[in-house]
Amino acid sequence: MNLLENEPYKIVTKAAFPGISEEDMAIYKATARLRQVQERKELMARRERAWEKVREAAKLLKENFGAKRVVAFGSLLHLNCFNKWSDVDIAAWGISSEDTFRAIGAVMDLSKDIEINLVDMNTCRATLRTIIECEGKDI
Repeated sequence: MNLLENEPYKIVTKAAFPGISEEDMAIYKATARLRQVQERKELMARRERAWEKVREAAKLLKENFGAKRVVAFGSLLHLNCFNKWSDVDIAAWGISSEDTFRAIGAVMDLSKDIEINLVDMNTCRATLRTIIECEGKDI
């Protein structure tokens, strides 16, 4: 189901709320639709900000920490999985072990409202590496 087509408020019927007038139900439905549209706009704006921060993080990691490759993975890549509480997951290759913690800190400091998690591909588990290599999107 496409996020923009998700309409949970469609299921509300007069039968579900006996005693509510048709006029009150119409007002409720209209208000719910407006709220849903606003929530979608806010989510799409948050998702765009997340992509901007990912691009900023990739540039930072490549220029300041010698990363050879940076990819995004996880909920950011899947429209229906990204929500208002989602963090952003990125992975990097080529950062020296001496710079790993500084790089993680630098990436975390890029955003106050969207948490950015950096996976060091030199040290991550094989199962996570497989997922990242299969679904990751180069930045």
